[in-house]
Amino acid sequence: MELDSALTTPPTPPRNLFPLTWVNLSGNLILAYQSLGVVYGDLSTSPLYVYTSTLIGNLEDHQNEEAIFGACSLIFWTLTLIPLCKYVFILLAADDNGEGGTFALYSLLCRHANFSLLPNQQASDEELSAYRYGPSTHSNVSLLKRFLEKQKRPRTGLLIVVLFGASMVIGDGVLTSAIAVMSSLPGLQYSGKKLTKCALLLLACVILISLFALQHIGTHKVAFMFAPIVMLWLISIFCVGLYNIIHWNPKVVSAIYPYYIIKFFRETGRDGWLSLGGILLSITGTEAMYADLGHFTAVSIRLAFVFAIYPCLVVQYMGQAAFLSRNLHSIPNSFFESIPDPLFWPIFVVATLSAVVGSQATITATFSVIKQCQALGCFPRVKIVHTSKHIYGQIYIPEINWMLMILTLSITIGFQDTTLIGNAYGLATATLMFITTFLVALVITFVWQKSIWISGMFLLFFGIIEGAYLSAALMKVPQGGWVPLVLSFIFMMIMYIWHYGMCLKYNFDMHNKVPLQWLLGLGPSLGIVRVPGIGLIYTELATGIPAIFSHFVTNLPAFHKVLVFICVKSVPVPYVSSDERFVVGRVCPRPYRMYRCIVRYGYKDIQRDDGDFENQLIQSLAEFIHMEAGEPEFCTSEGSFDGRMMVTRSSSIQSGSTIIATEIEDCSESSSVQSSKSSALLSLRSVYDDENPPVRKQHIRFHLPANQIMDSAIQEELMDLIVAKEAGFAYIMGHSYVKARRSSSCFKKFVIDVGYTFLRKNCRGPSVDLNIPHINLIEVGMTYYV
Repeated sequence: MELDSALTTPPTPPRNLFPLTWVNLSGNLILAYQSLGVVYGDLSTSPLYVYTSTLIGNLEDHQNEEAIFGACSLIFWTLTLIPLCKYVFILLAADDNGEGGTFALYSLLCRHANFSLLPNQQASDEELSAYRYGPSTHSNVSLLKRFLEKQKRPRTGLLIVVLFGASMVIGDGVLTSAIAVMSSLPGLQYSGKKLTKCALLLLACVILISLFALQHIGTHKVAFMFAPIVMLWLISIFCVGLYNIIHWNPKVVSAIYPYYIIKFFRETGRDGWLSLGGILLSITGTEAMYADLGHFTAVSIRLAFVFAIYPCLVVQYMGQAAFLSRNLHSIPNSFFESIPDPLFWPIFVVATLSAVVGSQATITATFSVIKQCQALGCFPRVKIVHTSKHIYGQIYIPEINWMLMILTLSITIGFQDTTLIGNAYGLATATLMFITTFLVALVITFVWQKSIWISGMFLLFFGIIEGAYLSAALMKVPQGGWVPLVLSFIFMMIMYIWHYGMCLKYNFDMHNKVPLQWLLGLGPSLGIVRVPGIGLIYTELATGIPAIFSHFVTNLPAFHKVLVFICVKSVPVPYVSSDERFVVGRVCPRPYRMYRCIVRYGYKDIQRDDGDFENQLIQSLAEFIHMEAGEPEFCTSEGSFDGRMMVTRSSSIQSGSTIIATEIEDCSESSSVQSSKSSALLSLRSVYDDENPPVRKQHIRFHLPANQIMDSAIQEELMDLIVAKEAGFAYIMGHSYVKARRSSSCFKKFVIDVGYTFLRKNCRGPSVDLNIPHINLIEVGMTYYV
């Protein structure tokens, strides 16, 4: 049957799913409800350990009502200024087309201020409609922007800061799970059920293993499982807090006055400053509000925080303060001892379940950050499973999930103490918040195009507050604070080594491109036999001909009739519209039948294995040929063939305008056989995976419209394209080995020959990552000396 040439493609992901209107308010309320189980689990469980971590240790000599009221005032204003003012009202507005996190901020800066060090992005993303900001109108901003764009060191420093922030998110994912579960179990010691320390540790390990084992079912299902638990938990802590305020000390409400903070530091001095590390734990999990933005919407996250999380936490912290002001001996286990006896067991069960839920926020954020790092070339290729057909940001990464589980179990078994884990957790949280504040200040200047004084005031105000917490947390490095630093250093080294190796490999390709004049001198036959079929040559280069192509021309007796150089690029936007996916151009004059196609994906896009890529490519090539015919000057000189590209909107091709697509009975097997014969003719290695047979896919046959008049040369080229498509595809990739030159320094040799080589051998292959069918794959070995 006849098909529209715009074949079925996945819909463009919405940038902001539910703007706040009465029509879709219910949608935002549903997402707000789901966000309780994914985003706010960690933040809502912080009352389990904040007062204990704050008042034990440095403040043991200051345990009195005034100190408790001062701590309560600090917690109240910390919750108000950072999560509410900074994140809810400012940071959630700094989204990258609906995405959040440190890499979302970095992509905004790279897109609007050209701060990127990633190779050759501008060659493939400059025409995207997502680039919606114009040049800055402030002269001082323009001068600063030009200075930073020309200097490589500041841009390198910015990338290192971003990688360090992303590494801290991963460290958060490890520490959150450990402290959340460990802090919920000590309640058993005060319930009359005396358990040994080993028994509590074993129970914590069982809970953690169960938590990570649930991740594969996806964020959507986890949210519906966990959201009721968090809702019940919020109701419980609100009611208990309200009861304690009324029953023990109603005067605690006056702690909202900042006067108590001044009095607190006046009486405690340096000890009060060091106790800020404990106060900081009251806002752990706040970063998940921004990092998990892609799973929900800014409106839904704001609704959940303002109307549920914030009031419940404020009442609970005040209730604990009221209880402790009359029961100073209960500070070591303040939360569980503040629960009225008839409600102890129900709330204990809910607290334990909520602690498990609390780990979900940072685990989800870790998956999002790894996906963004990989898409932007800063993390080795790993398997990414998309767990929802409706919410594009919901993913699961098996390798990272089990790695997090092992690290979390190691931390839990190694420390066995929530105070030490809390010191590590506080440092990770403070560092990540400080980095986020710095990046947002740059976004205010270069993306929002506000005055540099406004961004300076933002950085100064929140930088002073978060700097105070960070300085206090740094003093706890010997008491467990070294853990996030070590974890972040390890992950940052992995990211930087991978990025460094990829850049060196790309630079090698750039400096060893095949001269176009040499290729033109061979003539349209390239000096070899051109056999039916389409050869897709994958390369990192968006311009020029890769060196690996010369291996074919000089050593092989035959090659395909139609050649397409495929360059898959991740661009610094979350999603690329299907109408802007393909950028097509010629490599050589028309008789050569050699094309270039840049395939652009956003860092949140799904590269679907739906078997439709080949059909979309054929449509894009046909549309390019049709568009080129309307621009005769496009091919007037041979030197202009490489580099002149067109964005082809295959979904806009009307049936009958260029080629007609017809769906026929599936014959993927015969196509595979033909492609295999073509591969065998090249005497190259073809790889086939018996455990993953080719997916049965929709087969489309193209033909020219019968009644359309067109130039004979264009008609001949389109017919060659259609015949080659029927003959089959061969996917040609370089199997590269990167080695340092003999003249390189010992450090560079270690980084490339040991570090990068180890990562490359133990990550997913590029063919698997690009969903290339193994039965049609041809790999050519090549060594890069960098």
